[in-house]
Amino acid sequence: MKFLAISDTHGKHTSLRLPEADMIIHAGDISGRGNRSEILYFLEWFESLPYRYKLFIAGNHDFYFEKNSDAEIFKLIPDSIIYLNDTGIELEGIHIWGSPITPWFNNWAFNRNRGMDIRTHWDMIPAETDILVTHGPPLGKLDQVAGGLHTGCADLLQRVEEVQPAFHIFGHIHEGYGLIKEGNTSYINASVLNERYSLENAPVIFEYNKTEL
Repeated sequence: MKFLAISDTHGKHTSLRLPEADMIIHAGDISGRGNRSEILYFLEWFESLPYRYKLFIAGNHDFYFEKNSDAEIFKLIPDSIIYLNDTGIELEGIHIWGSPITPWFNNWAFNRNRGMDIRTHWDMIPAETDILVTHGPPLGKLDQVAGGLHTGCADLLQRVEEVQPAFHIFGHIHEGYGLIKEGNTSYINASVLNERYSLENAPVIFEYNKTEL
């Protein structure tokens, strides 16, 4: 199956040039301020895309998803779109898990304190996960900001190294865009905007077929 990964569109999604794929995954920050109108704007566009599967998680800018109940959220989301929030799905034998959680910084959406608070979310990631989608990166993996600091989550890294998914997709740190493979896991920072919030980076394409492994 061919996958297309994007993240951190911040309302600029309609300017993207998207290649063909079977599934598109958005790793959060679909909006700028996280209000209802921005969310609807994104969902209308996302629903219109010609992919077999369309999946997304929220990010730290997407306050609507943290402030509203699941009932309200799912009233907005079309049936053709998959939304994950510390939940998973199996598609064509591939296990995908998604979480919007990021380490605490300036009281954004889905922030959790490092340590026990955030670890409770990472402990939920199933051992059979093939593709992990989180908004933020694990420590030391495409997580370096312009000043040189590595801002990823150490507890997330520990869980990823335990689970060893084939792919870990994230964004959040715009400067970290790229792909690296370490051990059994390919890490993808799919942020399409740079640190100045300009559209600079191309969507990331990869293939994964569980039955061929």
